[in-house]
Amino acid sequence: MIIKNNELQKFKATKCNLYLLYGENRGFKNQFINDTLSIDFKDNIFKYEENEVLSDYNNFISSILNRSFFEEKKLYIISNASDKIIKLVEDFISSNIKDVKMVFIASILDKRSKLRNFFEKEKKTVCVPFYSDQNNTLSFLATNYFKEKKISISQEVINFLVERCRGDRSNLNNEMNKIYNFAYKNGKVSFEEVFKITNLAENYSVNELIDNCLAKNQKRISTIINQNNFSNDDCILILRTMLNKSKRILKIKKELKIDNNVDRAISTYKPPIFWKDKEIVKTQLMNWNAYDIENLIYKINDIEYLVKNNTMNTFNIVSDFIFDISNKTNN
Repeated sequence: MIIKNNELQKFKATKCNLYLLYGENRGFKNQFINDTLSIDFKDNIFKYEENEVLSDYNNFISSILNRSFFEEKKLYIISNASDKIIKLVEDFISSNIKDVKMVFIASILDKRSKLRNFFEKEKKTVCVPFYSDQNNTLSFLATNYFKEKKISISQEVINFLVERCRGDRSNLNNEMNKIYNFAYKNGKVSFEEVFKITNLAENYSVNELIDNCLAKNQKRISTIINQNNFSNDDCILILRTMLNKSKRILKIKKELKIDNNVDRAISTYKPPIFWKDKEIVKTQLMNWNAYDIENLIYKINDIEYLVKNNTMNTFNIVSDFIFDISNKTNN
């Protein structure tokens, strides 16, 4: 059974004992677990990695099935779930245990995933996709957070936070907590202070790389790559940044079909585009048509899947992809 993000507030966790939470939005997944799924379990929450379960499967499933009548209900959270864990799901369903809840956490699962298909079709399970938050959602969360904490902060700073958090509210929450710890005594914080105290400045080179990629500025791309020691570990960050910025281009392109005024479309975009980025966004809009940017969005997801299934030379895959994008002309 599939539950959409906008249905989660009304969802009652007592309905089911088996959950699959998948997608790139770690922060939203953690929030759903903490606020909804784990509230009735007190300290009886047990966390495992999938490989831990599979390496000692018989003992693990036995400990769940052979429970004492007096044991309290338990919550098991299995991270990095994949198709390999389906047997556990099937065994759990057939056992019909009432006082154990099991949550499987996975990253991106495409439509071919057996685990995803099983949870979507099985009526006794719940499947929730957690896609990247839209920037306007993150902006709303940040504005409310600082209002509740009584911290004076400009919209410019909030825009900066949102832009650099790449659609993941866990990143946003981490940075907002840092800002609060820094500013709670004075009740205010400047852009320069935020830039220094957060980790977001470290991601600036990634944003600059992708901005120039979408602007098709190969010379600048080469310079950025040569000046930064990007590693295989940076690949997902680079691809997520590219995905978010590509979606922004597509959204503005659709607005331009209604009102063909580029400056107005950029100025009225929500959440607002950081003023220093407006010129390069304008260049990106000139370099892409809606058809090609839609195809790029699909391709980014394919490349991320490829990267996650390769353990070596993943940055070579991503850098080749970036140069290929920047070298292409619109049809």
